[in-house]
Amino acid sequence: MALYTVTLFKQYDFQPGEKITLTSGPRKGDWLVKEQTAGKVTLKCPISGREFTWNRFCYMVEKLENEEWPHKD
Repeated sequence: MALYTVTLFKQYDFQPGEKITLTSGPRKGDWLVKEQTAGKVTLKCPISGREFTWNRFCYMVEKLENEEWPHKD
């Protein structure tokens, strides 16, 4: 049997109140998790206060401690 390098992805289970930063893509930026259901996640922009509900789409890459949020850039 041949051995290969394989990259694993796991769908992330959001927790209400969780502060997240999406580092790329059309939803890039800081978000507050409002709600997650089996197929949807509702996120709130901490700057504008606008909320959006999308199909679940995120996969966790890394968790940072002592990180400033929201970012000021």
